[in-house]
Amino acid sequence: MLKGQVAIITGASRGIGKAIAHKLAEKGAKLALVGSSEEIHKTGEELKKQGFVDVETFQVDVANEEQMNRMVSETIQKFGRIDLLVNNAGIGFFKPVEETTIDEWKRVFEVNVQGVFIGTKAVLPHMKKQKSGTIITISSDVGRYTIPNGAAYTATKYAVQGFSGSLAQEVREYGIRVGTINPGMVDTYFANSVQGAPEKQDWLKAEDIADAVVYMASAPKHMLIDEIVLHPLIQKYPIA
Repeated sequence: MLKGQVAIITGASRGIGKAIAHKLAEKGAKLALVGSSEEIHKTGEELKKQGFVDVETFQVDVANEEQMNRMVSETIQKFGRIDLLVNNAGIGFFKPVEETTIDEWKRVFEVNVQGVFIGTKAVLPHMKKQKSGTIITISSDVGRYTIPNGAAYTATKYAVQGFSGSLAQEVREYGIRVGTINPGMVDTYFANSVQGAPEKQDWLKAEDIADAVVYMASAPKHMLIDEIVLHPLIQKYPIA
């Protein structure tokens, strides 16, 4: 189902984004990988060494419209089309509101919300022309309920949910599908934590989220999966 499709993945240097890149490559997709550091090129080289040759890498700030537009244009020049956008890039910090600086507030919105908007806006003309495409945003379970000391991060995820829901209604007439994947606790480097730490052994793995992306993107063309919510069995959470 995904063989030969062209996918853009943001935040693909490590963690969930890197797992998504590997999973989509295994399914035969051609990849444009986006990351904010030079580490993104290492991900690309790793995939090529494994025999996945249709991989391009871009060191890009997802909150920078000019850089993102250039990346999309170069992807079109290289592969001729865009079938899938995975908005995965995200940052987070967790502290009380009164300790949150305006710069921290602005940056988390720039990456988590503005980045989703810019990337989505950039691919839409191409998907509309094709009359097909899938846009998946990796959000969070805190886009469905709230937590203390996470006001900025939680607010971005509520914003992403609203954006995706509205967008889905706008673009369905063009055959474009829009959905979100909302994980609970995932064992990654998120918020400067250590991946593989002993206390995370029963958390979701990055590969679990990658499997959800494949499931959503592989759905029959007549089917729209609005959202997927997944948690580790050990996680306790409010019922939304």
